[in-house]
Parts: sequence; structure tokens; C-alpha cells
Amino acid sequence: MHLSNEQLLELPIYGLNKAQKQAFLASQLSFLDNYHLQHCALYQRLQQGCEQVSPLTVPLFKEFLLTSITAEDQHRLLTSSGTQGPTSKITLDSETAQLQSRILTKALQHWLGKQRLPMLVIDAKATIQKKAGMSARAAGIQGMLFFGRDPHFALNDDMTLNIEVIEQFFEKYKDTPVFMFGFTFIVWQQFIQQLVQMGKRYSFSKGMLLHGGGWKKMQQSAVSNDVFKQQIAQSLGAISVHDYYGMVEQTGTIYIECEHGHLHAPVWSDITVVDAATAEPLGNNQAGVILLNSVLPKSYPGHRLLTEDLGVIHGEDDCACGRLGKYFSVLGRLAKSQVRGCSDTFS
Repeated sequence: MHLSNEQLLELPIYGLNKAQKQAFLASQLSFLDNYHLQHCALYQRLQQGCEQVSPLTVPLFKEFLLTSITAEDQHRLLTSSGTQGPTSKITLDSETAQLQSRILTKALQHWLGKQRLPMLVIDAKATIQKKAGMSARAAGIQGMLFFGRDPHFALNDDMTLNIEVIEQFFEKYKDTPVFMFGFTFIVWQQFIQQLVQMGKRYSFSKGMLLHGGGWKKMQQSAVSNDVFKQQIAQSLGAISVHDYYGMVEQTGTIYIECEHGHLHAPVWSDITVVDAATAEPLGNNQAGVILLNSVLPKSYPGHRLLTEDLGVIHGEDDCACGRLGKYFSVLGRLAKSQVRGCSDTFS
């Protein structure tokens, strides 16, 4: 049975077990298969000759404008953050944009709570003021601003540290839970490393740092997730640090790292790891290419995506944190993939 948007929003974010979730996803994804085959001629052509509906590879969204809506119904055009070569272009109608926004809100409130916290944005305000289109990085910041209040930007427009603003924020909210957000490599290079060089240390215990994107550059710099978290603790105190994984081609779907270091698939999406050569699904603890399904892409055929990322599924329904669904880690990018994470575009 196909669920309405309101019914989708009522689902418990990590509350369906394997059997319940697979039954729900099968019906929703089948509906989207047929919908996009009927409304996107290019998607229909791409599926010709296939015995069953195949996932689209992410680079196809860089080569073609894959859309299931008319130009008149286009509410927003999102682009990925690449600075070299073509970028993905994602068309949203108002219904899809609203659904993605509400799902993202519900997912983040699970981690942040419903109260909007004072927010430190680890980026420059100029990033969201550029008029030439909306990059995924700018869209990510703007989307997160909704979940904080009294936002302070930790970096100047030239991406240097704005220590005056940082110290104002930390002094003003030293006894209050705070929300910090930034893209991983920018958090590391432009914020934490600069604080270390200046000999600055702070002692927060109620804060939460949410960061994502840019792990390829972190890996190139030999900075592991453990090293990243250790340095965060030394510079900012005992705040909770959560990585997240997502992509502009499935905006609204976000996989957030739990207290045990695992990324979790929310109820509206699922992950499969497949063999790079055969595309056959792999078992738990076997590394392969990440395939993502999501029920949110209604205005474009992005509901089944074969990514350029490598990952491993650790298990399903039995993470020590208690959340149901699959939990996994992202290991990096396929060897020939170009650097494309949000903060990878900053050097």
C-alpha cells in the first residue's frame, strides 16, 4: 500500500524491524519505479532492456537532467558541490521539497531535541550569501540553521578563524547546551587546527557537533575518525560528536552516527553493499559499493542510487545503541571517483 506524505512522517525513525521495514520499502519503491517510468522519459529509456528496475549511478545526474516534473512545476534546482567537471542537478517540486524538509526535521530532532539550541556554524557567512546558485554546502548550512538559534559564524569570509566571534559565543553560552555544525574537513583544517595553533582550549560538556562530508581529504591527511574525535575533545571538551552521511541526490535522507560510532539508516531509506564487479549484494562485514534506496525522491528518479562510495554493513536491528535498522560505516570512495564531498571543494 502506498503511503501518503503524512503517513510517511508518522513512521518511527528507527522503530521498524527488518521484516516490517522491508515490506514497507518494497511497496513504496515499487510505486516510485512505476511513477518515474511514466513521468521521466529519460529514466524510461535508461531502464529499457533491464529485466527489473535498476538503480541509477550517481554520475548520471551530472550528465543528464533526470526529472519527473515539468519546468513549470520546478520549485528548486539543487546542485552538488564539485568545482571540477559537471555537477549533479536535482529538480524539486514544492511537494518533494517540503517532504524532504519535514523528514530531515524529524530525523534531526531525534538527535538534537525539539528545542532550538544556540548555534555555532563552522564556516563563513559568505558561503550562504553567494547569489550564483545554491551549492550543496550552502544548502546544507541553510538547512541546519533551522535547527539552531542565534547563529554565530566561526570563520571570516576568507575562511580564517574569527576568534572574536568564537569567544563571544563560548562565553555567552558556556552553561547552555549548544549546537555546532560544519563540514568535516573545514571543521578539522580551518577550526580545530587553527585553535590548536593558537593554543586555545575550551571546556564544554553539553554541546553537540554534527559534521559530514569531506572524509576523502581527511583520509589523504591520515586523520581517522578516532583522531578527529580525540582532538575535538582536547580543544572543545566532552561534547558529543556525530558524523553524518548523505548526498544531494537524496536530499532529506540523512544517516547519522550513533554513540557507538555507527551510521544508521532511518526508516525511509535503506542501504545495500554490492560487489563492485558483479553488483551482487554482499553480506555483513564485507566491503563494497554503497547502494541507497529512499522513498523521498518524488520529483526525480533518485530513489534507487548506486553511489561512488565504499562501505560495509555491520548488522541490522542489533546495534548496541538500540536503534533498529541497518548500521554501517563509509570506507571511502571508489578509486577513480573524483573528490566530491561538500567540504572537499575547499582546499
